[in-house]
Amino acid sequence: MSHETPRSLEKDGFRALLSADAGRVVLRSRRGTEMAASFPEIVAGAVQLPDTTAFDGELVVWDAAGRLAFERLQDRLARRGAGAARAAQEWPTHFVAFDVLRLSGTDTTGWPYRRRRAALESVFAARALIAPWALCPSTTDPDTVREWLTWTSVGIEGVLFKRLDDAYRPSGRGWQKYKVRETTEAIVGAVTGSLTAPRGLLLGRYDDNGRLQYTGRTTTLTRTTSATVAGQLVPARHGHPWTG
Repeated sequence: MSHETPRSLEKDGFRALLSADAGRVVLRSRRGTEMAASFPEIVAGAVQLPDTTAFDGELVVWDAAGRLAFERLQDRLARRGAGAARAAQEWPTHFVAFDVLRLSGTDTTGWPYRRRRAALESVFAARALIAPWALCPSTTDPDTVREWLTWTSVGIEGVLFKRLDDAYRPSGRGWQKYKVRETTEAIVGAVTGSLTAPRGLLLGRYDDNGRLQYTGRTTTLTRTTSATVAGQLVPARHGHPWTG
């Protein structure tokens, strides 16, 4: 039994399942929400695929600088009809495939991942797939993974990995995630909730003129983290630089 684990790039997008069957294209989120109407360029691009084929992958949008533009992708979800068509021209979406679940009518979910990956690569090569399709890079070489982990400037937040001999598990988390984490210091300038039970922290840093400037906020705190942070919070002693 192999213990090698192929790594794939983690992209800042929407996980999606795509099925193309006799001209009918189904594009669903991980929770089952139908998204095809919001992404007409993906539906149109399905003509490139073999019939009765299904992919697992991620929807992404790249900006002009080659960075992942997650906010553009979020905006696409609310658009339908003519609005979706205009958005597809301005901010086209790509489907980055990292697994194949059905290939020309054959159920591949029971195959080990190494075989599914080889089949996925063969589809891209044989069909010479172009946009909106993209093949997610994959490797078992640790040095390549280390290089990928330096690509945070273009919006890559980490890598995904799984065992080469794993079958596809639609109801389980077959992929594991390793995120790149960067740490820095900031001042808690305010909270949402209360000082005794903060729900979120508003963070600031001093600028060159010694003024405390707002720089961002945390996600919602867990109960444990909230209780820990609450014990460290005190009101500003001489008035607060943030008003309004």
